[in-house]
Amino acid sequence: MLYFWILFNLFALGMLVLDLRVVHRPGHVVSSRAALGWSAMYVALAAGFAALLYFWQGHQAALEFVTGYVLELSLSVDNLFVFLVIFNYFAVPDEQQHRVLFWGVLGALVMRGVFIGAGVGLISRFHWVLYVFGSLLIYSGIRVCVIAEHRIDPSTNPVVKALRRWVPVTTDYQGGRFFVRNLQENSRLYVTPLLLVLLVIETTDILFAVDSIPAILAITLNAFIVYTSNVFAILGLRSMYFAVAGLMKVFRFLHYGLAVVLILVGLKMLAADYFPVPIGATLSVVAGVLLISIAISAAFPATRKG
Repeated sequence: MLYFWILFNLFALGMLVLDLRVVHRPGHVVSSRAALGWSAMYVALAAGFAALLYFWQGHQAALEFVTGYVLELSLSVDNLFVFLVIFNYFAVPDEQQHRVLFWGVLGALVMRGVFIGAGVGLISRFHWVLYVFGSLLIYSGIRVCVIAEHRIDPSTNPVVKALRRWVPVTTDYQGGRFFVRNLQENSRLYVTPLLLVLLVIETTDILFAVDSIPAILAITLNAFIVYTSNVFAILGLRSMYFAVAGLMKVFRFLHYGLAVVLILVGLKMLAADYFPVPIGATLSVVAGVLLISIAISAAFPATRKG
């Protein structure tokens, strides 16, 4: 099994490098058309992996992967809204946004792997943790319903505040660099605003992982399936951002759909020992709720002010 973990991580790293160095060249503005095609390719790769799981581990494993992938991909949509807020706040140049997302995704893969390992280990050893995770998901869903979205204020990020306090920051972006040296000040090291953006994205992803990891652990405790479904969802996140960045405000009711999904998955976790819900039913409910929220968003678009 260790070989499959190694091979899959090499595949994920290879796709990231291919995406950054070949498909989206440094300093190149990503077009919506190219991003849409790249996003479709990642969905096709996930579908191919599900087929591989079907022949390798059977129908149940494949269904768990598909359910986990749909769940993680839908919850990742919230990340897209946050990316837009962060990039607008820091006025990140269009040609540098993909570079930030590349390193952000790479860091997210590492952190998600740690969280998944810890979550599976805790539930396996302490069954009551399942109820803690379920309650956390219900609380998160209710919170999203009340405030309508995950509100992120980049100016209050503690990591950014600490970095600004201890390390000098340049006033302007220096191309795609995160660090520069000032030759007029004895080669003093400066960080650029691009590094601040990356830190905000990384720390924000930790907050989202608090929702997404317990949610997929309600589907399966197979660490390989949990990890691979997370990776496929995250890999396609960058291209999805550039494909739908201009359309995100159209889906104004999607937050409520995601909140309902979190609440339902939390309830599934709490009731797992008494009323186990089949994976197929879970997938149908999650997909149905998301489609309904998207349909309502399309039927009742936001009215323009003025």
